[in-house]
Amino acid sequence: RMSELIQQRQKSPWLWPRLVYMLLKEGREHERNLKILHNFTDTVIAEKAAELENTKQMKCDTDGNCEEGGSKKRKAFLDMLLSATDDEGNKLSYRDIREEVDTFMFEGHDTTAAAMNWALYLLGHNPEAQKKVHRELDEVFGNSERAVTMDDLKNLRYLECVLKEALRLFPSVPLFARALREDCCIRGYQVPKGINVIVITYALHRDPEIFPDPEEFRPERFFPENCKGRHPYAYVPFSAGPRNCIGQRFAQMEEKALLALILRRFWVDSCQKPEELGITGELILRPNNGIWIKLKRRPNTGSE
Repeated sequence: RMSELIQQRQKSPWLWPRLVYMLLKEGREHERNLKILHNFTDTVIAEKAAELENTKQMKCDTDGNCEEGGSKKRKAFLDMLLSATDDEGNKLSYRDIREEVDTFMFEGHDTTAAAMNWALYLLGHNPEAQKKVHRELDEVFGNSERAVTMDDLKNLRYLECVLKEALRLFPSVPLFARALREDCCIRGYQVPKGINVIVITYALHRDPEIFPDPEEFRPERFFPENCKGRHPYAYVPFSAGPRNCIGQRFAQMEEKALLALILRRFWVDSCQKPEELGITGELILRPNNGIWIKLKRRPNTGSE
């Protein structure tokens, strides 16, 4: 719902002034929803801050001497935010930290869920590709019910290609903006420096010169041998450049792990034709009518 409200406000300049917006029911609903979201992130930050404080205390002995050595543990992003300082030794303000947490909490939630939905929908429409995924999963896991490991994720190469192709056809974020730092010419049109431009990822990924038969679902496009010579910015589901998505690697691992968990146990059938989806390009690329699939238990996949 927040995505809808934000999109509506972005498209309506008369709603930009906060005073005007707060007089309307949409503005008041936005504030209520925002408070719920901030309460959640406030709780996460408070719990992590308390955990870090307890960790510091545990490293100190009875004489007050604190241990600096020991095994190194990679810090989580929130850990780094809470301990980060500028050149003068000042820590980030609470508001700065919360804004960062809001970004990776909520941007990472909807986008990942959307990517998985589209991947399942496309596999349900392409049984041959789904059979290849199941064969790969069976080779890696057999009949085991064990959890997915990092080594498993590295071995799920075809599943990774499926996810990349799903993001090509249905990028979670259908567009992003950039400010030009120099004059450029695009297909004969001069675009001056300083102009804000919108890159429509959904359209960019359908360039037939780079992706022949662009509406076809072909995970093989992302085999290493088929990616040679392709412009690095021809495929940008996570944006590109210095302001690209900082969580893209984690998102890809998360999607692979969750899809592996589902597809090890189930066969997917899609219940809708593409024209029945009614795609909407809001902050997140969504189907107006939802995605309807059927899950059928695969044989020899345990009893859970």
